[in-house]
Amino acid sequence: MAKRVFLVVLDSFGCGNAPDAAAFGDEGSNTLAGVIADRYHSYDNMSKMGLFDIDGLYDIRIKQQLETLRDRPFPMGSYGIIREVSSGKDSTIGHWEMAGLLSATPQPTYPSGFPDDILDKIRKVSGRDILCNKPYSGTEVIKDYGEEHMKTGALIVYTSADSVLQIAAHEEIVPLEELYDICRKVRALMVGEHAVGRVIARPFVGEPGFFTRTSNRHDFSAPPPASTMLDVLKGMGYDVISIGKINDLFAGQGITKSIPTSGNSDGIAQLLKIATKDFNGLCYVNLVDFDMLYGHRNDGDGYAQALQEWDQALGVLINVLREDDLLIITADHGCDPSTPSTDHSRETVPLLMYGEGHRVPHNLGELVGFNCVSNYVFKALMNRNFKRPYEDIDNSPREGNLDSYIDLTNLKQTATLSDIKMLITQALFTGCASCCIPPCFVGDAVRFSEEKIKICTVIGFPNGYQTTAVKLFEAADACDNGAAEIDMVVNINKVKEHDYKYVKNEIKLIADLVHSKGAILKVIIETCFLNPVEIVNMCDVVTEAGADFIKTSTGFGTEGATLKNVALMKANVGPNVKVKAAGGIRTEADAWAMINAGASRIGTSGLKS
Repeated sequence: MAKRVFLVVLDSFGCGNAPDAAAFGDEGSNTLAGVIADRYHSYDNMSKMGLFDIDGLYDIRIKQQLETLRDRPFPMGSYGIIREVSSGKDSTIGHWEMAGLLSATPQPTYPSGFPDDILDKIRKVSGRDILCNKPYSGTEVIKDYGEEHMKTGALIVYTSADSVLQIAAHEEIVPLEELYDICRKVRALMVGEHAVGRVIARPFVGEPGFFTRTSNRHDFSAPPPASTMLDVLKGMGYDVISIGKINDLFAGQGITKSIPTSGNSDGIAQLLKIATKDFNGLCYVNLVDFDMLYGHRNDGDGYAQALQEWDQALGVLINVLREDDLLIITADHGCDPSTPSTDHSRETVPLLMYGEGHRVPHNLGELVGFNCVSNYVFKALMNRNFKRPYEDIDNSPREGNLDSYIDLTNLKQTATLSDIKMLITQALFTGCASCCIPPCFVGDAVRFSEEKIKICTVIGFPNGYQTTAVKLFEAADACDNGAAEIDMVVNINKVKEHDYKYVKNEIKLIADLVHSKGAILKVIIETCFLNPVEIVNMCDVVTEAGADFIKTSTGFGTEGATLKNVALMKANVGPNVKVKAAGGIRTEADAWAMINAGASRIGTSGLKS
């Protein structure tokens, strides 16, 4: 379970391929392709998160870039794309959906400008006249109307393809607080059929011909029409920290602490600062410059440079993440800088996750609905593991009782359920430590045994070269079906490469998982394929990774347990790791010899006297 979740929204960082793009006039838009085309940045840390391994990267511009990135690292967490289902393509709708609130109808837009009755109300509450009233580029509108605004004091009111009412004013003509107060009053007017997503204050400075917008922009969003993930988390006592315009997009609802920012660099700095602090809950971040400064201005070079700045900061963030943290990176819509349009674009967005529950490469494919993000956040912060019935079974060995050391085993490819039931009946009669059986029979075995004996099963069996993600799934499935003990085959290929970091990480992830479910982990190192130095090294790895047993063999290798290897393993594992000897142990004398050499558990299909 996570203590802290960092949800970072790269505002407008879409990746194309929205199936309904044509309905929004955005067919062919692909922000990712437009940003990286002919700009050869490697984006190493985004690459590690899986950005270039998500499905749907068909755009020729991305394929050309990937030709230069063939040696990029394999992803280290979960990665995929999300398709938006709400009717819209702006930040408000995107963030609301991300927080679990779906919008069936689009927020109103004004391609011909706002109606006269709305303009009259704005004049009344502001005491100022109005200029423009058209869809316009934010930089062009102050160029075309700024001088007249300075002469008359009239407000520059404009919109875009999105559901916004924007008011631009020179800071020396309309002081910031007055502009913000006007926007608050206008926000109160824009309700019902005119409930635009955002009323935006757009202050600027400078002289005619040299006007520039400032970082004092402020968004006044429509409040979410229902509770969101933020309200739920706050109501349950979690911290909900907003960095950037998150607080504005949710009209302050569900936020426990708001940190406004002046742009990406400030937002990144605030994120890294919060990452050093203790909190319990969600840190929700929006990096707005991708959209505001670069997407809307068709500035692909600036967008690429901003992405490079974020990528470098991401490397720092990954290194300071704690064991119980989860990092989620996504976006709210697209804004392709390579198309003639300067408006948002309907696109899928990437979903990249690393940390608690997402520390192995896993392609999520395409997920439907940005609201899947809220599900990942809830699961990370609130997931529970219930006590399993087998936790109360004591199968510690009893001195002088050989049966109590034995995992009675049938892992034959031809074993049937009838064979497994016979094995369990025998184990119950003799008092064995457990029954070790194929995974497909675990559920049946638990029910048949009436939970009177621990059921053991194998994962990664018998060769061990499955990916960590597969082994994790196998282990979780086995435990959830009732297995109390998991015998995992180590990745022998990685051991022979001496990639002990990979092997240790895999064992630790699986050990943490099975321990959280009340089970124990035995690690099969298949000694017949290892030399003495490798066996000793694996003793260290298994100890450091937190497994419960180290086991000699699968019984399917070229040789089973030997007294020499059992003694070597016993001498080199830590005090909390026991040794299981398995493979070729056929007589009671063989078993006692292994126990005397240091084994605490014996794997066998049966012993002769």
